[in-house]
Amino acid sequence: MRLKHISFGVIGIFLGFTSAIAQSSSRFLQYAPKPTLGWNSWDIFGTTVTEQQVKEQADAMAKHLLPYGYNYLTVDIQWYEPSSGGHAYNPKAILTMDDYGRLTPGLKKFPSAADGKGFKPLADYVHSKGLKFGIHIMRGIPRQAVEKNTPVMGTNVGAQDIALRRSICPWNPDMYGVDATKPEGKAYYNSIIEMYAGWGVDFIKVDDISRPYNDVQQAEIEAIRSAIDKTGRPIVLSLSPGATPVSAGEHVMNHANMWRITDDLWDTWYSLRAMFERLNAWTPYRGSGHFPDADMLPIGIIDFKRPTNFTQDEQYTLMSLWSIARSPLIFGGDMTQLDTFTKKMLTNREVLSVNQESINNRQVYRNQNLVVWTADVPKSKDKYVALFNAQSVGDNIDFYNADYASPVIAGKGNSHKVEISVKNAKKLVLFVQNGVGLTFTDAAWINPVLHGPKGDLKLTELKWLFGSASWGQARVNCTCDNKPLMIDGKEVEGIGTKAVSDIIYELPEGYDSFSATGVVMQEQGSVVFGALADKGPANIPDKALVSVTLDSIGIKGKVKVQDLWTGKDIGIFQGTFSRELPQHGAGLYKLTPLNK
Repeated sequence: MRLKHISFGVIGIFLGFTSAIAQSSSRFLQYAPKPTLGWNSWDIFGTTVTEQQVKEQADAMAKHLLPYGYNYLTVDIQWYEPSSGGHAYNPKAILTMDDYGRLTPGLKKFPSAADGKGFKPLADYVHSKGLKFGIHIMRGIPRQAVEKNTPVMGTNVGAQDIALRRSICPWNPDMYGVDATKPEGKAYYNSIIEMYAGWGVDFIKVDDISRPYNDVQQAEIEAIRSAIDKTGRPIVLSLSPGATPVSAGEHVMNHANMWRITDDLWDTWYSLRAMFERLNAWTPYRGSGHFPDADMLPIGIIDFKRPTNFTQDEQYTLMSLWSIARSPLIFGGDMTQLDTFTKKMLTNREVLSVNQESINNRQVYRNQNLVVWTADVPKSKDKYVALFNAQSVGDNIDFYNADYASPVIAGKGNSHKVEISVKNAKKLVLFVQNGVGLTFTDAAWINPVLHGPKGDLKLTELKWLFGSASWGQARVNCTCDNKPLMIDGKEVEGIGTKAVSDIIYELPEGYDSFSATGVVMQEQGSVVFGALADKGPANIPDKALVSVTLDSIGIKGKVKVQDLWTGKDIGIFQGTFSRELPQHGAGLYKLTPLNK
């Protein structure tokens, strides 16, 4: 009897232990049961944000956005680099860190961090406004710490013993990866997360960790998850950049509250339209506490001082898609300069309810870039429906049909001459595609000219029908970040862009050929230049009817439809619900079944 009693006791202890582990491993899902609403400093300040600017943003956020649920304010990359500038990184920068190789705020930008206080004073200020405080970190340990072989807190080893010198970020020079399969590697992550928790951090965005999502990154994700759990503080974990591989869905949803499904999203139609496919692909992994993240909202005043390039129709598409797909809503613009349109976009309570409360979110169909999503209203027979006209002038134009494509051109200053016939063509399309390695490579079309009986015509004197770049925008006689086009120290004429890019011109009569020199404008970058003389009409209408059969979303009979953006009832429908929408436009609606 005694032996049996002991056996049952052992079993009971074991079951209690495993239950505690299960609860601990899933407790983090309660930290963000709904998509996070907040603000991040990257889109407006890049690496340069200061303590004073953060406080100003916190004041504005508390006034304008907190009443609508936006409460996470995050300081993005290189807060530990006192002299950082713009959206670039200095490989020779001296980073601020403590004796254990843990990065601390640069005092030039964050003076209240002096005397070992770290971000605690700033976090206290943010908390006093009713907000939560977040920071961005890079995966790994500073290279600077490895060079000095700083001790790893809580261990008998140094930074050199846990660093993976071959595991480096391709676009940021600050860190080496950490061997998180070693107890000492885990101890390093425990030490930094414990420090952040002591500062009062509520949100951590970890960068260079979810792409390519290999064994090294996976071990580091698990170590960070464990380190957060050990603190007992409800810190929301966000992983970046994308695209996180969908094959990692099961693992990432069990370790993070949100994860990027795209690289940085800037205000280009090319980047926005790519989110339809990605958000649809991630549908199986969307749920309470874990959400695929389509990235920040680059609207309002961004990129230090300029207004967004998105049209109002494109902004409706952005907010409607992010809401119906339940992506976190992280505003990237300047909250101290909120214009009326942007504020209305961000604070529409009915639209926010779609993002925060809807369930069973899914794409119903996609046909010729006409897209329909739907979701259920909890505890109701009502449905949410989002209709999108994602068509563009260039939809029928494909790089793989180009009349000419260059070999891969690599290295800053390297170039390739492109010449094609445009006789009898209606449109000229200029493509820049990724080469190998780095994406978003800067490139330029230098001296782009049409030739023919009417003489020569510079493309820089024509207005294009459509122009896209993967980051920023294509510009005449400037780079995407609005700097002069310079070759060998001399200013030149042309079109600055970034891979991937499509630029489409309607061709005037009287020209038979086109020539330009494609130039790589970035060290270590590589691209492919292509050109197409398209002889067909644009044949994409300015508007299109987007429809959904009510049967396909589980509704029988008649429905009353409310336009959530205007707040107005727009009528009663049966069988099919349709709206005519402009190119790049969207509508978001609530459908209420009517009793027979």
